[in-house]
Amino acid sequence: MSDELIFYTNPMSRGRIVRWMLEEVGQPYRTELLDYGTTMKAPAYLAINPMGKVPALRHGDAIVTEAAAICAYLADAFPQAGLAPAPGSRERAAYYRWLFFGAGPVESAVTNKAMGFQIPAERAGSSGYGSLDAVLNALEGTLSHGDYLAGNRFSAADLYVGSQLGWGMQFGTIEKRPAFERYAARITSRPAAVRAREIDDALLPKK
Repeated sequence: MSDELIFYTNPMSRGRIVRWMLEEVGQPYRTELLDYGTTMKAPAYLAINPMGKVPALRHGDAIVTEAAAICAYLADAFPQAGLAPAPGSRERAAYYRWLFFGAGPVESAVTNKAMGFQIPAERAGSSGYGSLDAVLNALEGTLSHGDYLAGNRFSAADLYVGSQLGWGMQFGTIEKRPAFERYAARITSRPAAVRAREIDDALLPKK
């Protein structure tokens, strides 16, 4: 069985998160670029991801979709990169907590804001994330007391949540708070993050 890593993406997608993760991992990988509405919806790719969305990753005969899941998979598949606390460690709890917090409450709250949907205050208790303010306050509280989300070192949880914060502040769906700005600036200056941006920016359609 081949252990080749094949990365399915579009430079204008959440695939940029996975590109960064792949650069952090440091293993060889092949990129398959897909276009919205055409190759992304073609039968060949729908066999990989029936949602017809990117990113997706093939590792040998294993297929992973969803950016957070891909990040978690790569961290465990290549432990030598040091992108996840050791299984069974106490820091693993915070790692899981914030990785899933990013994929759940942060993603939902920010998407709803971008779409112009606001949960009525009296219905906030029925929402998994409550309110955008509650989500951001929870993140701010944690980031105000440490450099990283899980222990004292960078992890895939930081990569995933930090990507969301950076994009949200850039596009106005997340308010700029000092703790967020310091955190995003620190982690997005990592060499792997810079390489990933340069690769994806070079793939953007020419104006």
